[in-house]
Amino acid sequence: MSNVIDRVTSMVSPILADLSLELYDLDFAGGVLKVTIDTPPGSPAGVDIDQIALVTRLLGRELDHDENAVPGRFTLEVTSPGLERTLRTPAHFARETGKDVNIRLREQLDGRRRISGVLVSATGSTARVRDEAGAEVDVPLALIDKAKTVFVWEANPKPNSPEARSARAQKKNDTDNDQEVSAS
Repeated sequence: MSNVIDRVTSMVSPILADLSLELYDLDFAGGVLKVTIDTPPGSPAGVDIDQIALVTRLLGRELDHDENAVPGRFTLEVTSPGLERTLRTPAHFARETGKDVNIRLREQLDGRRRISGVLVSATGSTARVRDEAGAEVDVPLALIDKAKTVFVWEANPKPNSPEARSARAQKKNDTDNDQEVSAS
């Protein structure tokens, strides 16, 4: 299987480089070749559907020309990592520092099999997580069964609630104050 991963990586890397995109993950299992692409860290926007479609077409064409790249029948799936990203490699952990994560362990670490909190830092072998109690836990990557980032949804007040009216009034005040300062 690693030969498939290596061959497809060598095919998709120049395509992504030309489009200023990055290979986030590549997996081949159960007849599905899943290619996960992303924008470089720090980019203001993520991958859009047009970029996914273009990479699918270009990579599909390359795979059609090299019949030995992937053995047998397979389905090509090109996708973005989404808001809640699977963390499988040391590079994934390093890229997602500062984000909320959920980690499930293969065996207990300090009496726990699950750790949730903010990913503080990551090395090639460990991830440091600040849990809900504020304690920092060093988690060996080899012990991790599953890990992913967690998108925290912010609650917005109902449109005509007192909280919403107060927020609108505050925003209007801030805008009026900014206009007075710029007029001076």
